[in-house]
Amino acid sequence: MAILSTPLQYLTSTPPVTRGFAAATISATSLYFWIWWSTGSVYIPWLTLVPGSSLFYPWTFATSALVELTIIELLVTMAVIPASLRYFERLWGTLETFKFIVVCVTVPNLIAFAFNWIEFFATRNADLFLITGQMALFTGVLVAFTQLIPEHQVQILGFLKVRVKTLPMAYLTFSTIMTIIGFQCPYIVIQFGWFVSWIYLRFYKRNADIGSGTTTYGDSSETFALTSWFPPFLHPALSALGNAVHKIATRFHLIPASVPHDIESGYSQLPGGARAEAERRRALALKALDQRLANSATNSPIQNGPSTSQSSRTSSATPAPPPVDRKPSPVEIDGAETASIETEGR
Repeated sequence: MAILSTPLQYLTSTPPVTRGFAAATISATSLYFWIWWSTGSVYIPWLTLVPGSSLFYPWTFATSALVELTIIELLVTMAVIPASLRYFERLWGTLETFKFIVVCVTVPNLIAFAFNWIEFFATRNADLFLITGQMALFTGVLVAFTQLIPEHQVQILGFLKVRVKTLPMAYLTFSTIMTIIGFQCPYIVIQFGWFVSWIYLRFYKRNADIGSGTTTYGDSSETFALTSWFPPFLHPALSALGNAVHKIATRFHLIPASVPHDIESGYSQLPGGARAEAERRRALALKALDQRLANSATNSPIQNGPSTSQSSRTSSATPAPPPVDRKPSPVEIDGAETASIETEGR
């Protein structure tokens, strides 16, 4: 019973959306394997997304993400996606996690569907374009982790340490290379998944602050801007293009308006309260705090230079108290965080 208690406790402690999505993935993939073994056909138009027939089965824009074509893909998906969704659901809540899954699965599939039809009209190439799996959702998970814990380090293959914020563009680069050399299906979905998930998290995701009772949308921080994903030499062109599109979208009320405090502060309060915000800004705040303390320590001998003789007489009469290892207060961290954000803004 002790051996079985741990898996049962893990399942019971898993939030409902994560548990249901993992069960649906296993069930749909098992059904696909059974049909493929029975009929020998890999094209199942009422379960997977095939642009030539999906108009007659519109639910496949969602169900195709539940189907993995190989056992290895299924194992990788079950090792990464449920654990990530479990983290998000505890932080965002059940409804927001469900909306995130739906957006990151269906919208990239719709774009891929339309893109394939455009290719067909341009080239008259009627090759089947089978779309399955959770590559788009996997990209969205990486983008969400970049928003929440950008400076966190992860270890890949046991020896390679990288920061979370570098993973989405590395995955996107891999997708671009595979698409260029001829493997458009299914790797092009990764690019659509990155763009859709960023737009959703940047402008549309609902963030409710229970303490103040206010609701904001998206994340307007400079660290999550479109230019943050690209090299500096592309920033001027991307900024001009992004500002123009944003003005048009705001004029036609295509994106929710943020509250004034959100605009002035430079970022929206993430759900989860102080824990999520502290995790998001911790590295930058501590770095700025260390710089301020180092500058103050460097300037203190110069400032105290004229009173050297007086301080020496005082120190000879009264022994100096032992140094105290003082931890920075929340006020100092908040000040350092503000300074780091202002530095980034410049």
